[in-house]
Amino acid sequence: MSYVLFTDSSADLPWRYYKENDVQFVPMQVSMGENDVYIDNGSMDSKTFYQKMRDGVVFQTSQFTEFQFVEAFEPFLKEGLDIVYLGLTAGVSGSHEGAVRARDELLAKYPDRKIFTPQTSAVSLGLGLLVHETVRQRDAGLDYDALCKWIETNMFTIHHRFTVDDLMFLFRGGRVSRAKAVMGTVLGMKPLLHVDIDGKLLNHGKIRGRKASLLALVDEMKQYCDEKDLDAIAICHGDCEEEANFVLAEVKKHYNVKEAIINPLAAAIGTHVGPGCMALFFIGKKRTE
Repeated sequence: MSYVLFTDSSADLPWRYYKENDVQFVPMQVSMGENDVYIDNGSMDSKTFYQKMRDGVVFQTSQFTEFQFVEAFEPFLKEGLDIVYLGLTAGVSGSHEGAVRARDELLAKYPDRKIFTPQTSAVSLGLGLLVHETVRQRDAGLDYDALCKWIETNMFTIHHRFTVDDLMFLFRGGRVSRAKAVMGTVLGMKPLLHVDIDGKLLNHGKIRGRKASLLALVDEMKQYCDEKDLDAIAICHGDCEEEANFVLAEVKKHYNVKEAIINPLAAAIGTHVGPGCMALFFIGKKRTE
């Protein structure tokens, strides 16, 4: 191909996926405390990551920088390849701005090349599902311009539905107040969250009880997905794989699913939602809000 497909580690795809499908990714830098830093590229397994969170370790993520993107993109531009980068939504991170600045800097240096950096309005395996579907189109033979047009047409058909088990992680991330986090915990209330068309993670409801919150993800899927035969869905979890398999089984009661991607949330999102987060991603009606 005359182009290379990029994403970043916030896509939450299995680490082997990138190599197996010829997808480049930019890793996120994550800190534990003040001085301990690691690169989110699979060097820390998910169980260790979530156990540290349960033990009280506070992780912090750093947005992807312009320098990281320049360093990642430039070798391919030198080889005469164009770039398609599908990255973390600007609604939750300033990383997209870094990608845009890097694009402008590099295109001034390589005026014959192209770099496509859409605002995906996607996070976690919602972004991963977009990457996966884009890989399908690339492998079907779409050229650069046709692929970029396909992405622009289809990226808002990917829906995100989240719930969390421990509201205190949302409090630490500034998503809810301490009072709401404490009260919700006492009452056993679980928030229902989604990503809007601007790429912001929003709380749009709450439900009592863990099992009910998992079933609610599937109920919401039925509101936005009329197709009975699905090429792929994705489920991401905060170290609760058994419950992820429960969600998949519930989805399969209503849909014929050809492929299901199940993977733990990596640090980019997992840091802010904590152990027990569950997220369901699917392709449905085009999002308008």
